[in-house]
Amino acid sequence: MSYKLIKKDRKTDARCGVLATLHGDVETPVFMPVGTQATVKTLSNADLLDSGINVILSNTYHLYLRPGEEILRKAGGLHDFCGWKGPILTDSGGFQVFSLATLMKISEKGAGFSSHIDGSKHFLSPEDVIRLQVSFGSDIMMPLDECVHYPCAKDRAADSLRITQRWAERSIQKKGECAKPGQLLFGIIQGSTYLDLRKEAAQHLTGLDFDGYAIGGVSVGEQAELIYEITEHTIRYMPEDKPRYLMGVGMPQDIFHAVSMGIDMFDCVVPTRNGRSGTAFTKSGKLPLRNTGFSSQFEPIDKECTCYTCRNHTRAYIRHLYNTDEILGLRLVSLHNIHFYAKLMINIREAIIEGRFAEFKEEFLGRYNGK
Repeated sequence: MSYKLIKKDRKTDARCGVLATLHGDVETPVFMPVGTQATVKTLSNADLLDSGINVILSNTYHLYLRPGEEILRKAGGLHDFCGWKGPILTDSGGFQVFSLATLMKISEKGAGFSSHIDGSKHFLSPEDVIRLQVSFGSDIMMPLDECVHYPCAKDRAADSLRITQRWAERSIQKKGECAKPGQLLFGIIQGSTYLDLRKEAAQHLTGLDFDGYAIGGVSVGEQAELIYEITEHTIRYMPEDKPRYLMGVGMPQDIFHAVSMGIDMFDCVVPTRNGRSGTAFTKSGKLPLRNTGFSSQFEPIDKECTCYTCRNHTRAYIRHLYNTDEILGLRLVSLHNIHFYAKLMINIREAIIEGRFAEFKEEFLGRYNGK
């Protein structure tokens, strides 16, 4: 077993655990910064480690296009290529195929598409996606799935789900043929906003005995309340002895709600994307540091924060960097935000272990302005 349940909260379904991977253990609940193209934008590996991050996410679609499988093979795999020594989860790229690329054709065989970079034509089968991730040396792999847009008609969602289910069966078979011992493969539960389809998908995938299970196809335009409803419903059919991953969800308030339902893993571009736009996360909410009002505030982003940015720089200086188009501003706020998220997850884990998660959640959300 790769996952060990450590502690459950006494008032909610929140839980702590440890996920064992080839490149080290991951304590859950955990937030995984998105390093789509083998880098978390503007940040070095040392920045991530200093912030308390030990697992990152990359993307098979992007790595397949650039630098390509051959370069990564010659480099010795994704870890050696980017210099990250800890665990890496690679998303299958299914979402990017259907949202970023120009889709040519979906069939039982797989997905044909034109690259968003140069228009070149490509085809990836479920087996191709597993083979690529095995060759990358991914610690946690995700199978090819179809992520439909929101809103989506039920018959369209059902047809898509059937293909995703058959692709999942082929993916787990391919993993058995070529994966290294210890490489993990999670199943992705789809079904759009239809709860009966979500139940069907979860029950089908749990019968295939994946190493973990992810809820996909959320955070694609629907309201937060609908994401909560889908998550709360779907998690009923997800096994307790496997890690549970909510894909693409990452606002602090959403993390708290999902953790209280029993979710273990999160990823999102929110902290770094907001960092690059000059928005910092604090315990009270977001600070739009580009605004004129910060031009004479000679205090750190957060007086209680111990990140490099808050120890060394003021809001006024950071606002000046953005105002003068200096790249350092993007880096400093991204660094702060990643530190904020890492510390938040540490505090959540401690609260669960100490039996006070419900109180901690209430306290945090009581002062946090999520707008």
